[in-house]
Amino acid sequence: MRLRHIEIFEAIRRTGSLTEAAAALHISQPAASKLLAHAEAQLGFKLFERVKGRLVATREAEILTPEVARLNQDLNSVRRLAASLRDRPNGHLRLGCAPALGLGLLPGVVRDSRDAQPGITFDIHTHHSAELVQGLLTRELDLAITFDTNDYPGLTRMGLGHTELVHLSRKPGAGPLRLSELSDMAGDTLIVLDAGDASGALLQMALDAQGLDPQVAIQVQTHYVACALVDAGCGDAIVDAITAQAMLRPGMSLRRLEPALRVPISIMVRNQDPLSALHRDLIERLKAGCDARQAALDRPA
Repeated sequence: MRLRHIEIFEAIRRTGSLTEAAAALHISQPAASKLLAHAEAQLGFKLFERVKGRLVATREAEILTPEVARLNQDLNSVRRLAASLRDRPNGHLRLGCAPALGLGLLPGVVRDSRDAQPGITFDIHTHHSAELVQGLLTRELDLAITFDTNDYPGLTRMGLGHTELVHLSRKPGAGPLRLSELSDMAGDTLIVLDAGDASGALLQMALDAQGLDPQVAIQVQTHYVACALVDAGCGDAIVDAITAQAMLRPGMSLRRLEPALRVPISIMVRNQDPLSALHRDLIERLKAGCDARQAALDRPA
């Protein structure tokens, strides 16, 4: 199928009408009919049948639909990128980041970038690691900021800095919290990250190394949900310090863990794509942002 065939296929599938599909593509109805006929001739089977005045996809068309939809999505991404290159001469960045970093690290960096380079625009997507990797490989993202420490074919990972896991609670507390104390404090109040998350996996490894198995009350997938649960009085959470600092509310206490559990923060890019000055500037600002948040954590309360 040619690109124009994909367009007419999607337009008819969405509208159920050759007339409406032609209008959506800004072509005449005879031109749309000719496109459909050419696509069906090339494929060797019919794509639509007329049922009660509407065009309904055939069995073969239904089988094709997921792949055609994916190709159409890729085509739309190319169009958006081309429009960005035309309409945004000052630069445009498509950023992906872990949800926690989108809350505590990225906003200040984006603000500073736009202050320094007026006119720069951003598309920001928050995803977990697997989706960030996929977004880079399919060119839906230019850069991805992540806690992920794995290496992937076709991608380069560069360190930005680190954060660390902390204990967040509505109970008063002072000084570092030893991991061994978690078993005493857990009961029905401990909130932790899923072990599929890099931070959750780090905590679990540290607990296993010390032979600790505290009872977990609530397991979540995102750091800020864990913080919100603490704020609501659901228990105490172990989360990354950047998110904890961003969501610290009156009446909440933040305690560092002992020994410290550091969580690396990285940025991933495609191997074959050279970094532009815009990319390099953002990376430097992200590094500075990581350093600033760690310095805030190191300052005496």
